[in-house]
Amino acid sequence: MPTGKAPKQIKPTSLDDYLEIMSKAIFQAGMSWQVVEAKWPGTREAFHNFEVSEVAGFDERDLEKLVEDSRVIRNYRKLAAISGNAAKMIQLDREYGSFKKYLRSHGEFDATVKALKKDFKFIGPTGAYFF
Repeated sequence: MPTGKAPKQIKPTSLDDYLEIMSKAIFQAGMSWQVVEAKWPGTREAFHNFEVSEVAGFDERDLEKLVEDSRVIRNYRKLAAISGNAAKMIQLDREYGSFKKYLRSHGEFDATVKALKKDFKFIGPTGAYFF
C-alpha cells in the first residue's frame, strides 16, 4: 500500500531509463501518482523493464494483451503511445548521437516542452516537467 511519500525519482543512465520516466509521466496524466506507483512493479514487468527496443516492437497483438493485463493501467491510447514513443526515442537517439543531446538541443525549458509535445504522444507541459 503506498504511503504519502512522493514517488522515487529515476535518474536516467540509459535510453531504457528515459523511456521508463516518460512512460510514468504518461500514466500519471489524469491519475493519482499513488495509483501509478502501486501498479509500477507490474507495469515494469509487463513492459519488459522498459527495454526500449522491445517496447518499440510491440504490435497490435501485444497492445491487446496489455489492455487485458491487470498489472497495468489499461488505457489503450496510452499503451500505444508508449510503444510509439519508444520508436521515436530510438530515432532521436540515433539522429542526435544520444537522447540526452536531443533534450539539451532545445535550450530553455519552454522550447524543450514544445519539442517533446511535437515529437511524443501524451506529453504536455506537466508531463514534460515531471519527465
